[in-house]
Amino acid sequence: MWMYLGLLAALFLGLHNLCKKHAVQGNEVFPVLLGTITAGFLLLLPLYISSLYFPTETQRLDLYISAIPLQTHGFIFIKSLIMAASWVLAYQALKHLPITIVTPIRSAGPFFTFIGAILIYQERPNFLQWVGFFLILFSVFLYSRIGKKEGINFKRNKWIYAIVGATFLGASSGLYDKFLIQSLHLNPVTLQFWFCTYTMGILAFILAISWIKTPARRKKFKWRWTIPAVGILLQIADYFYFKALQDPEALIMLLSAIKRSQILIAVVLGGLLFKEKNKRKKLIPLFGIMLGVFLILSS
Repeated sequence: MWMYLGLLAALFLGLHNLCKKHAVQGNEVFPVLLGTITAGFLLLLPLYISSLYFPTETQRLDLYISAIPLQTHGFIFIKSLIMAASWVLAYQALKHLPITIVTPIRSAGPFFTFIGAILIYQERPNFLQWVGFFLILFSVFLYSRIGKKEGINFKRNKWIYAIVGATFLGASSGLYDKFLIQSLHLNPVTLQFWFCTYTMGILAFILAISWIKTPARRKKFKWRWTIPAVGILLQIADYFYFKALQDPEALIMLLSAIKRSQILIAVVLGGLLFKEKNKRKKLIPLFGIMLGVFLILSS
């Protein structure tokens, strides 16, 4: 069951990535980020209020936001710091790079998660899982060769380093999620609500320092319907992902890989919608990544 929940998370993440590209294209990154996380917070706020006044009903619907100790709030705040840094780097990179380059690089995230799962959680892959992960990494390398044809030098372009850093931080957050869900026994909506609350505060602080005092940057911001859509789709994807993680048999390394199937949406539909280059050539490494995911799921 947890694998199917992972596939649902991948579906909504793929749609989330398409909306995110539209939201940041030619736009100011920090207000877009704050707008998306605020939309997610507003989506969850009625659940928090309902949990206070109608706890029985929200528990029955598995949407109850429970009271948690101060120490647990601290652990969630750490996740917010990690993901705020990851999103700032990822959104800046997405603003300057094609989605068909950004998404495959992000697909290397399962490898970092894979290593962490072995070292921290002692998850043990079999031979086919090893083959699948290295096939994914090789396919990402092929994307880097295609990217050079679009004028993107992977060694000198700072946005490439930004998206690699975002990928590493995102993978770290994924490993941390298993600790929050399985060790601290947080239910998905409780984690999501407080994560949104703290991340919203962090991003508002960054925005106050770097954006509000600069009138020229304020004028560049454009409101788009995809800004709240990004936040809403992300919360739906996270709900299915955290529900999958609640299963004691769920392996974080496999969930991370399953989520990579989102790139089918991002590369195929994204390439068509945003009219990016070399779409056919990118289908070759795309096939390699999908084959890697298949090997992991079938092993």
